[in-house]
Amino acid sequence: MNNPVLVETTRGGVVESRHRGSLAVVDIGGHIRFSFGDINIPVFPRSAIKALQAVASFETGTIEKFGLSNAEIAIACASHTGEPEHVVCAQSILNKAGVGADDLECGPHWPSYEAAALNLASKGERPCSLHNNCSGKHAGMLASAACQGQETSGYINPDHDVQRRVRSVIENFCDIDLSHAPMGIDGCSLPNWAIPLEKLAYGFARFGTGEGCEPKRAKLCRQIRSAVAEHPFMVAGTGRFCTRVMEQLGQQAFVKTGAEGVFCASLPQLGLGLALKIDDGASRSSEVVLAHLLQKLGVVDVDEFHSELERPIVNRNTIKTGVIRAASALDNAVI
Repeated sequence: MNNPVLVETTRGGVVESRHRGSLAVVDIGGHIRFSFGDINIPVFPRSAIKALQAVASFETGTIEKFGLSNAEIAIACASHTGEPEHVVCAQSILNKAGVGADDLECGPHWPSYEAAALNLASKGERPCSLHNNCSGKHAGMLASAACQGQETSGYINPDHDVQRRVRSVIENFCDIDLSHAPMGIDGCSLPNWAIPLEKLAYGFARFGTGEGCEPKRAKLCRQIRSAVAEHPFMVAGTGRFCTRVMEQLGQQAFVKTGAEGVFCASLPQLGLGLALKIDDGASRSSEVVLAHLLQKLGVVDVDEFHSELERPIVNRNTIKTGVIRAASALDNAVI
């Protein structure tokens, strides 16, 4: 079955591209409140699941032992743009844990924030692993291994205790057995398990409320959400959608993008979790879908969020050439 068209991209008033996808809105009882498309096919959540990976890194006492700040907690959930503040923050976690940048096993890449990349190049420098958009998550995992007195080398391997804890946390939150689930290797070299959107949404409903978690884990979820709400810049960066949304909504919402058109979100006050996937992997489309879901659920105002709901496309001469908008199926949906 083809998933419905959720987003259209226009040019000159004509629809130039159509983006199909699926989505699930699930409550804390595991009931589907709203869905589009096939939400039972497993998808790789990629970086959208970093908050649950952070739970696994921090529930071993890492925050307390190394005195991690809220900014450092937030960057462990990040797909950041490699700006200087991100690099300093990730390095600070490593310093506190007694490990170094060379211990990061995520690999280097140029900052995605152009000014940061140009600044490095202008000084004749090359990026290191701290500039990797996942360096905060990896720093948190390294700190977790150091906190437990475990071997830090190879912490990215599926059979390392760090990744076994991650899998256990995901299984618990999403109420799923991953022992036979498809497993791939993420862009930052960590294992990533394919999970149905319905289960992902349920996991983020639980992360947002702590419902069904033991008290210590529920408290940690609140601590992570609070840290991210205080430091949304650390989770993404200048001009990024995740940062913009959480700057506006604070603790009303935790939102996190993942590669290939995946998005997950928690709405603690509503007791809901959201998960979506754009079939062709277009991140710009996943952002528009999430914006519309937030608007339909009453979390954001149409007027204040208009530029996210119908995003203008501007060419290099700053001429508006079209828009990215919700297709009629999503635009007319009632949740």
